[in-house]
Amino acid sequence: MIEKNKEIVREAYSAISRGDAERFLGFLRDDVEWYFIGSHRFSGTMKGKEQIIEELFGVLGDELEGDGIQLEIRQLIAEGDKVVAEMLGTARSTSGKDYNNTYNLILTLEDGLITEIREYLDTELVTEVFGRA
Repeated sequence: MIEKNKEIVREAYSAISRGDAERFLGFLRDDVEWYFIGSHRFSGTMKGKEQIIEELFGVLGDELEGDGIQLEIRQLIAEGDKVVAEMLGTARSTSGKDYNNTYNLILTLEDGLITEIREYLDTELVTEVFGRA
């Protein structure tokens, strides 16, 4: 189960790097909860795929060039139903600002789907590029 969960996370975030949000969403349970640390535009908890599409993917699609964020997984650590992922992301905003962030995510999986994401990142950079809510 641990290796399977790590592979699911690899495949899901590889889809993000290809700009394939639909494939990524296929790895999420419909009632997924995605928590962002900090006090920026995306802070708090997004509940369900529809809110994620509207409040996160819609903004990223509008404000980032090309396929969005290119992610490189640096390491995955798993135990039980949890996977911890460290990633580096590179992107450029449509206003010409670099958006190169470091991410640390704690993901919970159940029956092959991601049910919860807790995301820790450079919140000051998020505010600089995307603004506050």
